[in-house]
Amino acid sequence: MTAVLRRKDPPSLGARLRHAQTMTRPLMLDIMHACRRFPSLGQSERTARVTRLIDAQAWTDAALALMELELPLWQVRRIAYDEGEWHCALSRERELPDWLDAAVEAHHADLALALLSAFIEVQALAVEVTRPSVPTVRPALDSLYEPLVCENFG
Repeated sequence: MTAVLRRKDPPSLGARLRHAQTMTRPLMLDIMHACRRFPSLGQSERTARVTRLIDAQAWTDAALALMELELPLWQVRRIAYDEGEWHCALSRERELPDWLDAAVEAHHADLALALLSAFIEVQALAVEVTRPSVPTVRPALDSLYEPLVCENFG
């Protein structure tokens, strides 16, 4: 894997976010280049909004807008500040109790970096889960398989 591709894969970006002190424009651009939906033509208004926020160095707003664009099924479940760190949790089912939800959590001293760390973790999960683009077909039943009715009408 080349150095350029290694810098833009989710685990590498996650490590860079954890070790960063503050958000920078080059780091945000690397995150954007790793996104699948960001460069799409159908989202030109939304991508322009993210670009404007980055130009204004509104890192937290840019992170939230990028998450909205890239992860439409995920929502921010919790943002909390505790002992000098921001804790962020993203979830697909925000209405479930905490103990039932499989939220992705991240933390950092900088709020934008905490949000983007959780964002990169979700993207890494999406890469790990391979789903076919078409539904799978059940395998053929065993030739010895024979349906049986077990109802008692009497």
